[in-house]
Amino acid sequence: MTTSDLVALGARYWLPVYQPRAIVLERGLGARVWDRDGRDYIDFAAGIAVTSLGHGDADLLAALTTQASRLWHASNVFYTEPPLRLAQELVEAAGFAERVFLCNSGTEANEAAIKLARKWAAAHGRAPERRTILSFHGSFHGRTLAAVTATAQPKYQQGFEPLPAGFRHAPFNDVDAVEAAFAAGDIAAVLVEPVQGEGGVVPAAPGFLQRLRQLCDAHEALLIVDEIQCGMMRTGSLFAHSHDGIAPDMMTLAKALGCGFPIGALLAGPRVAQVMQVGAHGTTFGGNPLGAAVARVALRKLAQPSIALNVARQAQALRDGLGALDAGRGLIAQVRGRGLMLGAVLDADHRGRAAALLERAAAHGVLLLQAGPDVLRLLPPLTISDEEVAEGLRRLGAALADLR
Repeated sequence: MTTSDLVALGARYWLPVYQPRAIVLERGLGARVWDRDGRDYIDFAAGIAVTSLGHGDADLLAALTTQASRLWHASNVFYTEPPLRLAQELVEAAGFAERVFLCNSGTEANEAAIKLARKWAAAHGRAPERRTILSFHGSFHGRTLAAVTATAQPKYQQGFEPLPAGFRHAPFNDVDAVEAAFAAGDIAAVLVEPVQGEGGVVPAAPGFLQRLRQLCDAHEALLIVDEIQCGMMRTGSLFAHSHDGIAPDMMTLAKALGCGFPIGALLAGPRVAQVMQVGAHGTTFGGNPLGAAVARVALRKLAQPSIALNVARQAQALRDGLGALDAGRGLIAQVRGRGLMLGAVLDADHRGRAAALLERAAAHGVLLLQAGPDVLRLLPPLTISDEEVAEGLRRLGAALADLR
């Protein structure tokens, strides 16, 4: 079938919730992918921060094929070795955690965290009206109904009302607003991304996460960090909250945890590790041996110091390169973010043109994302090479020239 034939299948048979570009990707290697027509692209998107070890990593492939030849699925009615070993390794890597719940996606991990927070509050005698989850404007926590309610962006919620009760939103990085929210006396947990992704690639301000930790302690509430996008070395540290020197009560992971194989995880600290007992929560496919086998290799490789060094090196190269590309053009007002989670904010004269620029970038052979109408989002593989960064910037420069 031709590219046009396959695109037509998507238009005919998919629920129309996506608007993909009219290219059909077929294979990848490192930070490059190729479509069915033989065109190559530099991948500055990594499947939305997923393929952090690049495409075609030999160790991930070996883990998957070896496990696939042994056992694909058993359900959590029985033990299998890979998820047991993965849980141990996640606990040891995180430092604060005691137990792990494995699932299939980021939104499932956040749903589990929300349920655990509510269960913890109930176990401590809190009435339902005092089990509120506080999250932040610009956040994104997933597409299931509770997670989308925690997501403080109305565009993701419209038409799905009535939304679940027990959620409140505050401005991100606004300590005074958070303190005012706590004054109501009903906050059971705070759910926060150390770096907001969909909200425009906005890092937590210095001291903000520390203040959240202090307020949670003072008001006997839980602190949940959503590291689904910013975790797994994306920011240059294995877990993004470690930049701020805090210990959360829970952390959610997905995306790069499986480097392309669907898997999610909730890590639970000592305050909540024993709250959920048999039958309180579950999943048929979560923690299946295929996903866990791949995630064990991904965790080990992403934790290597060489990855952290490359993140720092290529993040600086991208910042410098974006600055050089924009010299004399005035398209980019600022570049913000942390590590290889970067947002190039378009200047006032080019607001609303991020989507158009993504189309031009793809036409010139570089794939990137947006974070709202005004921000280009760059999330390349953490293993991206000097040559791939340079080539991607060259192609992006040609796309920027189209907008003059």
